[in-house]
Amino acid sequence: MPVQRLSMPGDRKKAPLTTVAARIDEALEKSGIDATYPEAALAEAESAAHTWREHAAQHEDLTAIEFVTLDPESSTDLDQALHIERDGTGYRVRYAIADVPLFVEPHGPLDAETRERGLTLYLPDRRIPLHPVVLCEDEASLLPGKDTPAFVWDFSLDERASVTHVNLTRAIVRNREKLAYTAVQRALERGEAGSVMQLLVEVGEKRAALEIERGGASLNSPEQEVVTEADSVHLQWRLPEPIEEHNAQISLMTGMAAAQIMIEGKLGILRTMPPAAPEAIERFRAQAAALKEPWPQDLPYGEFLRTLDWRKGRHLALLDQATSLFRGAGYEAFDGTLPEVLEQSAIAAPYAHTTAPLRRLVDRFVLHVCHSLKTGAPLDDRVRAALPELPSLMHSAQQRHSAVEKKAREIAEIGVLSTLVGSEFEGTVLDFRPATDGGSNPSNARPDRIEVQFSNPPVARWIDGENLPIGTRVKARLERVEESRNWAEFSVVSAGRARGTDGSQDPTPA
Repeated sequence: MPVQRLSMPGDRKKAPLTTVAARIDEALEKSGIDATYPEAALAEAESAAHTWREHAAQHEDLTAIEFVTLDPESSTDLDQALHIERDGTGYRVRYAIADVPLFVEPHGPLDAETRERGLTLYLPDRRIPLHPVVLCEDEASLLPGKDTPAFVWDFSLDERASVTHVNLTRAIVRNREKLAYTAVQRALERGEAGSVMQLLVEVGEKRAALEIERGGASLNSPEQEVVTEADSVHLQWRLPEPIEEHNAQISLMTGMAAAQIMIEGKLGILRTMPPAAPEAIERFRAQAAALKEPWPQDLPYGEFLRTLDWRKGRHLALLDQATSLFRGAGYEAFDGTLPEVLEQSAIAAPYAHTTAPLRRLVDRFVLHVCHSLKTGAPLDDRVRAALPELPSLMHSAQQRHSAVEKKAREIAEIGVLSTLVGSEFEGTVLDFRPATDGGSNPSNARPDRIEVQFSNPPVARWIDGENLPIGTRVKARLERVEESRNWAEFSVVSAGRARGTDGSQDPTPA
């Protein structure tokens, strides 16, 4: 994920990479995830990599368009390429998405293996790709300086960046330059970025304004990044660069267009999320009031979340509580009868995953369906028959990967914490759970507990025996660590009040 790395005071503590990697190996083995591709699937991928041109005779030649890609600097699995130009008072946006369907034969061994995997798995020390490397990092990837097959979304936007027309074609494209988020952001700040990136900022800002009008919501808070370098692992905060947010708006626009095409055609698969339950909204409203950051009754929650600044202790705690409003996301496949839930409530519009087919299984099928519906090209019966299976396949993959990714993060965290026993850390109380007596099973009894988000290193941990209000600033000592259990014991040294934006009170260093 592209990030703005936030500076950290003091020495950056590191854990040995070999130890962390060995423990991740164990976690992978227990999970049943196999990084090795079956020979038949690999053979199909190799063949497709060498013969794809034979199947692309009807692809339009769009190599004259000066597409660029925008990704993290180290990325090689490039799903999207972009070109933007002015069109009267509006814009023309062309968005090329890797033509993965050209390389994968439905019901073949490669299709079977990708259905089993579902997603690319990202771990601190490795990546287990959805597709073999010969495709995802070579022939199917939109790498610079080579011709690559793609689905090209062609958008006409008005002066407000609202979509007025959408076209979709399969084409051969050529990426002129592989751009990196951080370098582009610095170039924009110096006034040295190219015209496409300048227009991306312009369109991205207008699309974000439209999102606010729709009632869309997002959580603007930093995330923990596990970084491996040389022979060590360390933790740091990460915050998306502004240009990443602008780029994300193009992807959201494409996913919304794909959803609309499929809804009108009554065939496809949507990414949905129901609105937050009334009780969850009322609970969050009460939490906001308790933290002295009241949520006005007439302000949509998306707009309220945008008023929160993660640098303030109370706001960081409230952003953590807000995650309860973003639950229930899933996939809905349909053929003839539309599902009851059409919208992805955080986006405040119908939406489909369609811009990352190298890394996510469902996108390949959405591209198949959208191209068929938009152009009248026949849809392979095998693709249509697979649609009802995709929600369960994606759900299983997400659950499996989420569990392994969580375990890998815990391993990296505990590895770093093992070097810091006896040290004291500042943090913010995110949550409180009162004591329980265990009911019929006294062994389940627990004392009062608080969850604290520490700033350096950026880890969150529960501390037993404390009763402090959410948003309180605390200092805690790391007493001991048990790596075999991924367990760390902290004790509170001192506690203050929930504080505002005084630099010394920031939960994470800016």
